[in-house]
Amino acid sequence: MSDASGRPEPVEDLLTATPATAYFWGRVAGDGELSSESVTVRTTDETAADALAATAGTDRTDGEHRVAARESAHDAAIVRYEDEFELRVFGTPAERASAAFGLPIEGEPGGYRFGAFDAYLPQLLRGVLEACGTVCFRESSGAVGISFVHDDAGLLRTVRSLLDAVEPSVPTDDLSETSSGGYWFGLADGADTAAFARWLYAGSDESGLYSAARRQKLRRSVERATDREVGDLSS
Repeated sequence: MSDASGRPEPVEDLLTATPATAYFWGRVAGDGELSSESVTVRTTDETAADALAATAGTDRTDGEHRVAARESAHDAAIVRYEDEFELRVFGTPAERASAAFGLPIEGEPGGYRFGAFDAYLPQLLRGVLEACGTVCFRESSGAVGISFVHDDAGLLRTVRSLLDAVEPSVPTDDLSETSSGGYWFGLADGADTAAFARWLYAGSDESGLYSAARRQKLRRSVERATDREVGDLSS
């Protein structure tokens, strides 16, 4: 559910399976961490930051905004600077989420059990992609490149298995190591990235659960690759 402004409404229990909590925990898995005291989640997009805060029933503060340096996942020599918003939720959700969803806590390895969100896979995978994915237009082939990058190979194996089960079909490449010591995989060359993009962002305007910058970049990349307009990927 969302209010008239498109912001999601607060959920009573972050472990309840809803579109908003699927997006929230997807973002945590992709770029966040759990401790015994809190859940931390980060985003570089203000729209997404507002959605995460609203879901958790809190308001963002200026202190959560900073400019962060990030190495390229594929080339550690490339560093970019971008806005970063960090949200922390204190209390019991961290330990409960670790037990329920297999998310790593206090440096322990994760098991990643997202079965509770089977009905909300677009929102879950949207959160993961926005948190630890890359989107680009490949000039050489005129195609869209979509990949998932993370330090934890276990998370990426889980994401690959989830993509194997969705419709439209989303074939993926094998897991590989990055130059910075992490892991990554991409959608295979035969994947229908336009159909995947529409599926991933369906209903996002109504729910408010999206990164405006990432959705726009994906839309523009798909339009360049297909040479036709695909809309705003929200319906």
